[in-house]
Amino acid sequence: MNVQQVDTTRVRMTLRPTSRGKIVGKSQLLTDLVENIDRIARANCTVLVTGESGTGKEMLVAAIHDASVRAKGPLVTLNCGAIPEALLESELFGHAKGAFTGAHATRQGRVAAAEGGTLFLDEIGEMPLALQVKLLRLLQQREYSPVGDSKTYRCDLRVVAATNRDLEAEVRAGRFREDLYYRLNVIPLHIPPLRDRKDDISALVLHFFERMKEDLGREDLEGFSPEALALLETYGWPGNIRELQNVVERAVLLAIGPEVSAQDLPMSVRARDVRGAAGSGLPSELPAMGLDLKAVVDEYESNLIRQALARTGGNKNRAAQLLGLNRTTLVEMVKRKRIAS
Repeated sequence: MNVQQVDTTRVRMTLRPTSRGKIVGKSQLLTDLVENIDRIARANCTVLVTGESGTGKEMLVAAIHDASVRAKGPLVTLNCGAIPEALLESELFGHAKGAFTGAHATRQGRVAAAEGGTLFLDEIGEMPLALQVKLLRLLQQREYSPVGDSKTYRCDLRVVAATNRDLEAEVRAGRFREDLYYRLNVIPLHIPPLRDRKDDISALVLHFFERMKEDLGREDLEGFSPEALALLETYGWPGNIRELQNVVERAVLLAIGPEVSAQDLPMSVRARDVRGAAGSGLPSELPAMGLDLKAVVDEYESNLIRQALARTGGNKNRAAQLLGLNRTTLVEMVKRKRIAS
């Protein structure tokens, strides 16, 4: 039995192709979520997608856009947590020539670029309070003003937002405007973490295996061994689908073949007896065949860093605080370990 056999005996399903990739799985939780897409897409209401980092929020947004009357228009993404606060307003609304130092020409923002289509505001919980007021105006009145421009512009677009934060808790803490939260949360959608939909793992493994096999030229590989697949299905996946994709890619690249074996998987995935939901990666006792202590400790360290980054949506300042590290130390470790962030 290998991954190819999983295709026929355990169900492999592409639930929804989108312009940003495929929503793949077979769990009832994911099926119910996908079945709501067409109904939601018909409306022009604002949608708030919630879920942990790496669960596939962007693909769900793409599916909503693709099924809507705005499908022929652009789907424009702005990650509110990836752009410095000083530049975020300009990125969103654009700016006039001379609006600030370095503004040598008029530049349109993401709102103008999304005209007639969908504006996807990813990591909306990272948006500073001062800018939240202007976003509320956009949602309520469908108008905005670029930075340094006294004119008011009308727009025709749909706004979809996503976050891995608990926005209700952010409202209570005074970090997110209550009126904006309710304006965004017209249609709430929550994507469960991968640990809560284990039935999707085998389908995702096959999907990524086939893609990586072709991309990496590993036509010699037949699939995953039963032991390797069992480990993947019982691991806690703190990094969700993104982590699973990385693990499959690594295994396909390094496997001797003809199958991907359990030994081709990271230590964090192989340490089943102590892994649990968190995927700690530390064996409770020394295996009979021994182990590579340096590799085990390194993998454990890397796993905790991935969890901290996943929990904070990639915010290195907050991730460093969770780990008791200086930000510069964490950045150096991420680079050295080549951890996706």
